[in-house]
Amino acid sequence: MRRIPTRRARAGVAYSEAMKTRVLGALSLLALFAFSAAPRAGAQTDAAPAPGFHHLHLNSMNPDAAIAFYTRAFPTTSKATWSGLPALTSPNNVLVLFTRVDQPPATQPQTAVWHFGWHVTSERLAMARLRADGVTLLPLYITGEGGTVNINSDTWPGTGGVLGLTKAQIEEAKKNNVKPAGGPGFAYIRGPDDALIEVQGDMPAERFNHVHMYQEDPFCAQLWYQKHLNAAVPQGRRGAGETRTEANCKVPRGADRTWPALEVDGMYRTPSAGVVFGDVAMNWYMRQGDPPLVATRGHLVDHIALSVTGLDRWIAKLRGENVKTLDGPYTIGDARAIMIEGPSREAIELVETRTGPSSE
Repeated sequence: MRRIPTRRARAGVAYSEAMKTRVLGALSLLALFAFSAAPRAGAQTDAAPAPGFHHLHLNSMNPDAAIAFYTRAFPTTSKATWSGLPALTSPNNVLVLFTRVDQPPATQPQTAVWHFGWHVTSERLAMARLRADGVTLLPLYITGEGGTVNINSDTWPGTGGVLGLTKAQIEEAKKNNVKPAGGPGFAYIRGPDDALIEVQGDMPAERFNHVHMYQEDPFCAQLWYQKHLNAAVPQGRRGAGETRTEANCKVPRGADRTWPALEVDGMYRTPSAGVVFGDVAMNWYMRQGDPPLVATRGHLVDHIALSVTGLDRWIAKLRGENVKTLDGPYTIGDARAIMIEGPSREAIELVETRTGPSSE
């Protein structure tokens, strides 16, 4: 006789089938998740944190005299050494290192590095003190016909996010009786070994703040730093204008020069881009002249250095991305390092450090 299943038995079979379906579904979802999370061939899987800004490396005929100049000009800095090299240390743990050379370091032809700069707490007081100390304050030309100021806020303010005005905009400002804003702004001084230094205020604290550069293609350079060095883009540059990719990053230099400028002929300020490492900005404009930018090694600003953890991992990443290696790996005192080349021939040192600067 065939046994007819009871209601409870039939329910048990249904429950078993439902559980089986749920388990198989869950296993399918897990397998799908594992597949989607697995690295694909050619995918970027490097999650190394972005480097910090370690140091700016200068060539100098007299490092001790240069360091004495900077500690007077920017009193929060101090003399130090790092891995046996003479150094200047800033309150934000950024270093300026020096290598002694026998001849004045080159400042021309133009490299990717234009100048470097400090934040100060009072622009006006800082410039007055520097003038009293006999430091050379550089003139900013306010038109192509001449006329100068020392601080940009003493002439017509820029417009549209650009730190200057074209000839047509200057004429418009004159017609509309636009007045200078006064107060804080930016200015330039001449430092040791013919260094060009920006002084910018009024800021919360005095510190080494930026390296201002030129690039052959600013937007392409920004993409390069993001891709190869995991660099962050400053808040003000995010989402500004058209989204740039490798397909559209080459943008012609703006047609019009702007003022104020260190040259009476003015300067090109568009396009501009940049990245940030820690609290140090690396901003750039397109090169000003027609000749290509030359390599930085051997010039006044020899290279920029970034601090990393896991140097071997970075070496593997950069080699896998066909980034040009200039030197290394090698050691500097207790530190290991490698030197690579940036998009406009700027030398960039990646330093894996274990020790900080020693104050003197």
